[in-house]
Amino acid sequence: MYIKRHIEEALKQAINEKGALCVTGARQVGKSTVLKALFSGRRALALDDSRLLRVALERPEEFFEQFPPPVFVDEIQRAPSLFPYVKIHADKTGEKGAFILSGSQRYEMMAGVTESLAGRVNLIDLYGLSTREIRGEDFREPFMPTAEYYASRNPKPLKYNETWEAIWRGFYPEIVESGTDWSRFYSSYARTYLDRDVSQLAQVGDLLRFEKFMVSMAARTGQLLNIADVAKDAGISQQTAERWLSILVASNIVYILKPYHNNVLQRLIKTPKAYFLDTGLASYLIGWDNPQVLQNGAMAGAMFETFVVGEILKSWANANGVTPNMNFFFFRDRDGNEIDLLIKRNGKLHPIEAKKHVSCDKGDIAAFRQLDKIGDMQRGEGCVVCMADDVFPIAAADMAVGARYL
Repeated sequence: MYIKRHIEEALKQAINEKGALCVTGARQVGKSTVLKALFSGRRALALDDSRLLRVALERPEEFFEQFPPPVFVDEIQRAPSLFPYVKIHADKTGEKGAFILSGSQRYEMMAGVTESLAGRVNLIDLYGLSTREIRGEDFREPFMPTAEYYASRNPKPLKYNETWEAIWRGFYPEIVESGTDWSRFYSSYARTYLDRDVSQLAQVGDLLRFEKFMVSMAARTGQLLNIADVAKDAGISQQTAERWLSILVASNIVYILKPYHNNVLQRLIKTPKAYFLDTGLASYLIGWDNPQVLQNGAMAGAMFETFVVGEILKSWANANGVTPNMNFFFFRDRDGNEIDLLIKRNGKLHPIEAKKHVSCDKGDIAAFRQLDKIGDMQRGEGCVVCMADDVFPIAAADMAVGARYL
């Protein structure tokens, strides 16, 4: 069963703009599936095939003679030697959309693009399924805590237990579409990720210790990144922990959210927050065997926040194919005032809190007032995303918003 992806419109537009279209995303988020569904008329080549990979590595000058464009090459980062030949063809013919490229290791992809394909490729980020996609909703506007957004949104009902079931199960297409056994899927996923992606990205001699590092990071999702504590838990040096974190980010397992700071508010912290991009994988690594254990556990609030940030991130990325790193921040000062997410848009900062409870009050938005002290940006409408069924006002333009509106 193929679940229609909201990013399809962005992909169809992007392929007609430049010589190459490059899609990045974590392993098994559905990159090849959506690309084959949209562009079925071209040859698809996967560099997981050792024979194809050997040709690409040993005789790259012959690869596109043997497999001429239009062509789709999956796991292109395994053969960076192909990038110059994509460039040669793009410069020679000026043909739009001749190459579709995809891969699960963003940094190596970016290195090849920066060196060879600058100005010749459209880069698209694909994440796991969104709740909108899973529920078959066509609404594709990026989430914004505004009256206009709420008026245009008509989401299906979402029960409290359904939300926690979704958070626990996760958002990889295979586990959503086929009903694959949860433990078996994530056990296989973690092992494949370690054996293939981690081993390829860096010389990690002790994969068991790297897995322990992953568990430590999962247990801190939605929290300020204290790399020294993570290193201590995993029994590695801080330098090694920093290098391993870059691997998790490079392979789209972890998302780093930057803090907002400026010259006006000197007491703002500059430490980022880290989020697992799939709550199901995080749940597996931590050891939660069912959604009830998750929703009643000490990390329920952090996991709900991880879910909310992830869904908002997907809504923006699916709208135009680009991760909104320049639009997303969080706020925290040295007095402990914190806002989970800030969306910067049109000269305004829109504050968003994530709370796992059903009812909200003014205490949940107390930190929003700190934004009034920021001199270079105006405070916009805000919200608390919670387990409520609908949208209702807390104070002025700040609303309580049910998770189904994400």
